[in-house]
Amino acid sequence: MSALYPPGGSVIGWGELDLEKVTELISRKFVAGDRQMLAQVYLKRGAMVPLHRHESEQMTYVLDGLLKVRVAGEEVIVRDGEVVRIPSGVPHQAEALADTFELDLFSPVRDEWLDPDTT
Repeated sequence: MSALYPPGGSVIGWGELDLEKVTELISRKFVAGDRQMLAQVYLKRGAMVPLHRHESEQMTYVLDGLLKVRVAGEEVIVRDGEVVRIPSGVPHQAEALADTFELDLFSPVRDEWLDPDTT
């Protein structure tokens, strides 16, 4: 289970959160506040995040690995230590060219992630 922050300041350790299996090749953990969400995402080499769009602006920071990301029809390679910005409502997809560990920041919160029956 991922976490929703209660009102006020609090600390949640990533180690306290269960790893959610999205597909055979993609897993994640996330925490959500009122207006933003932070996710740890693990993609095994060959994992594909299909073309999609959402209201949230997204910043993806690759901590370890290599992603091929297509944003609005343009393809970029994102390496360790690099960040790609995905504007709100813009179609995008990603492919893990290596085992990849990354952080995604979303604003506003991806409400569909909070309902386990929709993701």
